[in-house]
Amino acid sequence: MSRFLFRWINNLKLRWKMMVVVLPLVVVPIFVLGGLVGYVATSQSYQGLIAAGRTDLDHMAEFTLDLLDGHYRQYEVYREDRKRLVHDELAALVNLAYTLVEEEQRQHREGHSALSTAQDAASRALKGVSIGGSGYLYAINSQGVLTAHIAREGENVANEQDQQGHFFIHDMLSRALVTDPDEVLFSTYPWRNEALGDSRPREKIVAYRYFPAWDWIIAAGGYLDETYEDFTFEQSAFAALKEQIKNKKVGKTGYIFGMNSKGLLTVHPDAEGRNIFDARDSENRAFIAEMCRNKDGWIRYPWRNEGEDKARMKIVRYRYFKPWDWIIAVGSYEDEFHGPANRIKWRIITHILTLPLVIGLLAAAMVFLAAKVLTDPIHQMNAVIRRVKQGKLDEQMPVNSHDELGELATTFNRMTRMLRRNKEMEAALAQQGKMASLGVLSSGVAHEINNPLGVILGYAGYLEKKIPEDDPNYRFIHEIKRESKRCKKIVQDLLSYARTPKSVLEETDLNRLLGQIIEFATNHTDLNSVQIIRNLSYDIPPLQADGDQLRQVAINLILNAGAAMPDGGQIEVRTFLEDDKWARIEFCDTGSGISDENVEKIFEPFFTTRARGTGLGLAITKQIIDQHQGEIFIDSVVNQGTTVVVRLPLGLPASC
Repeated sequence: MSRFLFRWINNLKLRWKMMVVVLPLVVVPIFVLGGLVGYVATSQSYQGLIAAGRTDLDHMAEFTLDLLDGHYRQYEVYREDRKRLVHDELAALVNLAYTLVEEEQRQHREGHSALSTAQDAASRALKGVSIGGSGYLYAINSQGVLTAHIAREGENVANEQDQQGHFFIHDMLSRALVTDPDEVLFSTYPWRNEALGDSRPREKIVAYRYFPAWDWIIAAGGYLDETYEDFTFEQSAFAALKEQIKNKKVGKTGYIFGMNSKGLLTVHPDAEGRNIFDARDSENRAFIAEMCRNKDGWIRYPWRNEGEDKARMKIVRYRYFKPWDWIIAVGSYEDEFHGPANRIKWRIITHILTLPLVIGLLAAAMVFLAAKVLTDPIHQMNAVIRRVKQGKLDEQMPVNSHDELGELATTFNRMTRMLRRNKEMEAALAQQGKMASLGVLSSGVAHEINNPLGVILGYAGYLEKKIPEDDPNYRFIHEIKRESKRCKKIVQDLLSYARTPKSVLEETDLNRLLGQIIEFATNHTDLNSVQIIRNLSYDIPPLQADGDQLRQVAINLILNAGAAMPDGGQIEVRTFLEDDKWARIEFCDTGSGISDENVEKIFEPFFTTRARGTGLGLAITKQIIDQHQGEIFIDSVVNQGTTVVVRLPLGLPASC
């Protein structure tokens, strides 16, 4: 293992060797000490915050109980006062009705009216009194027959039951018959009046008194929620209390909820009125039943909400409110509950590790700087040597010091300058030899071939005029004439390349020149199926150029573009100013394009991809552009098209 480690270090660059050896000696002891201190500090803070969080849950539960107790005490006292007031009011109404009946009985006893007349008058008087919204006065005899009632007079209601199945009429009759007639009795029972559209039972209170002379029990009854003047206000206050509890957030997603000992949710943000007694957590534990059984304590259980991938542990503090049989629960997920502790933990770790981290970074920077001072010159030398090896003899090593490395760089630069001069001399001599040989060859070829070609062309033209076009031999004569012209053009291109004349510069309107060439090319037989589009910028000033040579360049490029589109296509000629120093000409076609390997050879003499090409057209074009001190380059994509760009300087001297 140690041998492998030493071999690995030995293979590293000098810069990284220094980093690997020096940096651990400085940083590791500091990180160990900082980590130990941080662990102890974060453990203590974590425990403290957990305890504080549980205390907060307990305080929140206690606070909620205080809210409920305050509301209970306030409105229970108020409700009892209102009940006493209602009892007194109903008792007064019963006594008033009792007096009215006694008066009718006195009138009968004194002979002023018959018994039936007196009873009818008393009945009408009782039925004419209303109590609250739907309460009324009525009378019933000891057999349960309603002797005075606004809707059911004459019915026997002795066996009527309230919503809890209690025979409340039996109770009223039995109590009234054994009680002193001067005493007012009371009965309270739940009742749902379908005629009034009640959807649930309401508490009804009845005050009654027995009138023995007629065997009448005179009663005054009404619903409690209609006799309380501020019942709506009480309900509104209770709803506001529940909203206050529901809107209280615990952590990020925790909340407070309440339920009775049967598991019916009395306060909940979104499930109020639902019974959850049988609810089970992610481990199938009946945690709600346990809470209802214990009524006070802590509970911890896993719970997964809809949309969550897995269950999260939840902790709940629950308390019992006996007056309403409510269990108030305050819950929070532990990952949210521990959120502040986690944030403090990372804050402590960050602060404790800052010092060793800063020291480590400073040490690394110093080691890196020292290594950089030593290795950067070596890297630069290696880069220059690689480029020189690729043939770039104009590269020079920077000399930034006078030490051994600086001396080595100076010597290397001297060597590359000598190699560059020698290579330039060799290239010049080789080019001169080639051009001399090409000149001699082209002159001989032109002299020896042009004369026979002229004779062949003359006789071919003579025969072409003598033979009709429908003659089978006419095609052969035409082919002889065309191929002879091709040979003559090859000889002419060879002479042009070997003896390119010196450019004669004169003021030239580039757009006018290109317009003439485009008109010529539009009518050329080789471009019948090609559309030529001109897009010329007329803010280009006249420039010094050889118009004939530029005309040759443009014709060559347009004809080459047309040859790349045998099935037709589009050529666009564009001009515009570039940096106010160059006139830029672009020849864009939609032809077959040029492959990457051929783009690099496209300007070499005698290189061509066309079956009948000489490979000298673009070579001559580049010669002309070079003589004008311009630039030419090609951008091509196979099967999409080619763009040839020519850049000509605006400030060219009068002769070059």
